[in-house]
Amino acid sequence: MAYSCWCWFPIYFIASITLGVIAITSAIHSNSKTTPQEIPSQTHKLSSNATEALKNSGFILMADLLHRSPPFFIPPKNSTFFAIKDSAIKNTSLPLWFLKSLLRYHTFTTKLTMEELLKNSQGTCVTTLFREKNASLTKIETLQKRIEINNVLISNPDLFLGEEFNIHGVLGPFTSLQREVLQGGSDFIRSPNCRLFKNNSNSTYSGDFNNVVDWNKVVQLLSSKGYSSFSIALHSVLEGIQQDSMSFTSVTIFAPPDVNLLNYPSSVLDRVVRFHILSQRFTYRELSSFPVRTLLKTLVPNDELEIDGVLEFMSGVVINGIEIVKPDMFVSEKFVIHGISRAFKMAEIIA
Repeated sequence: MAYSCWCWFPIYFIASITLGVIAITSAIHSNSKTTPQEIPSQTHKLSSNATEALKNSGFILMADLLHRSPPFFIPPKNSTFFAIKDSAIKNTSLPLWFLKSLLRYHTFTTKLTMEELLKNSQGTCVTTLFREKNASLTKIETLQKRIEINNVLISNPDLFLGEEFNIHGVLGPFTSLQREVLQGGSDFIRSPNCRLFKNNSNSTYSGDFNNVVDWNKVVQLLSSKGYSSFSIALHSVLEGIQQDSMSFTSVTIFAPPDVNLLNYPSSVLDRVVRFHILSQRFTYRELSSFPVRTLLKTLVPNDELEIDGVLEFMSGVVINGIEIVKPDMFVSEKFVIHGISRAFKMAEIIA
């Protein structure tokens, strides 16, 4: 019996060494995978400066969201972020998708100081980062230097003025956080009734909306990829779209394959083309991350597209029953073009 045990000893010894090497290698490999990606030093420095300013003013929760690695939310370039007081949200239990959407709604797509905000008239709308929905400057007291947005007071103006973005503090959120509002799904934020945002010639953001989308390039790209009929249709209504594009900064185009659109009256054709364009830029990855039934604002007033998700019998993201078959066909800073299987149906179109 002792002899038998001694014979097995070399095998046990070799197996132990092998397992040890495997364990060490796996640990090293695991560490290399789980190491969080480094944040670029410039972004980290910017985040640190902003979070420090927020903490000094008592916006601890907002500072924490920016200070995480990677940050939960960072305002984009040339934007204005409105940080919410801790007391307004600390006792609420918000799902992460709602919280991120809320922060996007508290981000204007232009970089504004308090002085620049005061130059606007009461009732002016300003575009936010959340699906291009508007927020309203509901009260402006120029002498007292007081502004309310959606009836919420700016309590800490010019809290942080950076090269990339500005931050102001507000007493509460721009939308209700009541449970029935959260249950409303993707349309929990509704744009207030107000006048469209107008540029102020004395402001630093004057002209930001001029020629933000190179529509002629969009037309050429569509034609080069075989979407000639939609390219021609877009070109025929381009003048009106170019005029309206001063009110948004980026677009998403859903290009249908060659279909006979030019037989429609010009007014109907204009609506059809606009119905295939969103007033905000969304990559395929962003579209696929949205919850089912998310509404997407098109260039047709009060006409929206709805995300159906990924259906079992279709491999791509489905919107209004139509599949995206060529995602991210063209991607630029100002526009994204996705190829879809067929045109979206409207009341004006008879299949």
